[in-house]
Amino acid sequence: MSRVTYAVPSRKRRKRTLELAKGFYGNASRNIRTVYDAVDKAQAHAFVGRKQKKQQYRGLWIVRINAACRALNVNYSRFMDGLKKANIELNRKVLADLAVREPAEFKALVEKVVKA
Repeated sequence: MSRVTYAVPSRKRRKRTLELAKGFYGNASRNIRTVYDAVDKAQAHAFVGRKQKKQQYRGLWIVRINAACRALNVNYSRFMDGLKKANIELNRKVLADLAVREPAEFKALVEKVVKA
């Protein structure tokens, strides 16, 4: 009985993994056993990083909104509470963008919310 090596699929699999390891340092980009480990770890970090990116952006938006509110003598928590009570449904991304790009509109919004 002849021996089957599956050379083409295994070479294709290795090539795909080596492509993912391009730019890695030393054996992490050349030695296939090391490459598998390095690529697995890199993909795990990338997954976590995508989640952290969302958290960091939300934090940035909150800081921007808070800074804009404090310039108008209102703190962040009172402003957000006022938005909820006034049934204004704007997310933090939009509010931060308003605070940075349209300060006059943001000021009008704060005044409307504080009165409510």
